[in-house]
Amino acid sequence: MRYGLGVTLVLVAAVLWSLMGLMIRQIDVAGTWAVLFWRSAGMIPVLVVVIWWRAEGQPWARMAAVGWPGVIGGCGLVFAFAGAIFAIQTTTVANAVFLFSASPFFAALLGWLLLRETVRPATFVAIGMAGVGMYIMVREGLAAGALIGNIAALSSALGFAAFTIALRWGRLADMLPAVVLGGLFSMVVALIGAATQGQSVMVPLHDIAISVAMGAVILSAGMALYTAGSQVIPAAELTLLSMLEVMLAPMWVFLFLGETASSGTFAGGAVLLVAVAFNALYGSRRAAD
Repeated sequence: MRYGLGVTLVLVAAVLWSLMGLMIRQIDVAGTWAVLFWRSAGMIPVLVVVIWWRAEGQPWARMAAVGWPGVIGGCGLVFAFAGAIFAIQTTTVANAVFLFSASPFFAALLGWLLLRETVRPATFVAIGMAGVGMYIMVREGLAAGALIGNIAALSSALGFAAFTIALRWGRLADMLPAVVLGGLFSMVVALIGAATQGQSVMVPLHDIAISVAMGAVILSAGMALYTAGSQVIPAAELTLLSMLEVMLAPMWVFLFLGETASSGTFAGGAVLLVAVAFNALYGSRRAAD
């Protein structure tokens, strides 16, 4: 694959993922558990087909090869998926996606603590900057009564960081089988969560259709494109390209729904994005030396 094609695939994936907030805003009745269940139900078959195609007709061997790292990573994705849905349902899309972008810093800290990976001084500086941005946003959320949404968004970022660390621990080159496990675990957790709270995943067909479409198209297609494109793009550049999702997501809900966010959200989000860009650019420069 050529580098230019890889960049195009990753950018298309980011555009697809940026539509998630707009799609969740179209949900009428379904709560977090129902959306999580049906979105995962839409995602799993598509990813299994992609794995089958890449594994030349032997997807189950690929699934079994992930071992415990894949299982742990899949558990991390349950928090990532559920936290993201709940955050978008309880706070602004801008607030949620800005906090999601803190995931690389959580991954750096977890890698340092659990895998004894070296963290560059510049990354610690970026983590400090990100902490300032997150504080501004969480403080704003507390004043606006949206603290629980901010906590859910941070839980989602931490869950995806755990997924990333599990893949690094197991040295898994292909993340799609672990994502399928995350989808399966999410469906089980959604059923348990709904039953515990006296809810049902059998929601109106309109909400089921939107949730399934999110899983089958936005999440699955984006994941497949991102995985393919990432094979020819350095990690630091991937981080920068993925920031397109964070910038577009608030724009979609503003253009189509008139949803905006507070000045504190954008101020804190700007600090957080600068931290992400600084860390990625520094890493790219170090890799080139």
